[in-house]
Amino acid sequence: MRRLWLSLLVVPVIAAAVPTAASASPSAPAARTMPAARTAPAAAARALQPGMSGAAVKALQRRLAALKYYPGSIDGQFGTNTLEAVSAFEEVQGLPAHDYVTSAMQRALADPRAPMVLVPHGGANRVEVSLSREVLVLYHNNQVELISHVSTGGGYYYCSNGGCAYAVTPTGNYKTVVFMPGWVAVPLGEMYNPVFFIGTAFAIHGDTDVPLAPVSHGCVRIPMDIAAFFHKLVTVPGEPVYIR
Repeated sequence: MRRLWLSLLVVPVIAAAVPTAASASPSAPAARTMPAARTAPAAAARALQPGMSGAAVKALQRRLAALKYYPGSIDGQFGTNTLEAVSAFEEVQGLPAHDYVTSAMQRALADPRAPMVLVPHGGANRVEVSLSREVLVLYHNNQVELISHVSTGGGYYYCSNGGCAYAVTPTGNYKTVVFMPGWVAVPLGEMYNPVFFIGTAFAIHGDTDVPLAPVSHGCVRIPMDIAAFFHKLVTVPGEPVYIR
């Protein structure tokens, strides 16, 4: 089965809390475009990468979905959603980031490690955010329900009308407070479908820019496709949110 799975993935030859919202985009830019894929090395010329389509891509999507990542529609099209899922998987597995499916990732897909549990007794339903891996894991009944790549506080110094601060996502134990639908304007810009966990300053929210590096003002950015339904998977208010 391991060899069969690997073969399916090869394309055939033919900021501390401040009284301002912590991670909003400066504005609501156009929908995120898929980053240009770094050219795969010659030995991996047929590795799956953005822009490809077909049965091998569909098999990749099904595998990622089965592992609770979100590759978007299982349609055989390697687009932005699938790339986001690939990034999240690489982060959980501790693999170097690539814009294509490496042979190391193929092996990991056959025998993956589960996300590291940050708070074993944090409650059957909870959200855990790992700042070291830039990963969010949602648990329902102590089972992984969703794994997403995130971008958290970038550590830089910034100033706004509310004052100056370092862009830090505060570690600690929190709970969801309120959900606001759609694009929400805040002092630092806009957030999409934010689920706040510290007043109305820090939230888990959608953004059109969720790079592999931590770049937010302090909020937890998630991809737009996941932000479209994330609020439906958590209890608001009251779902525990653990940031470590």
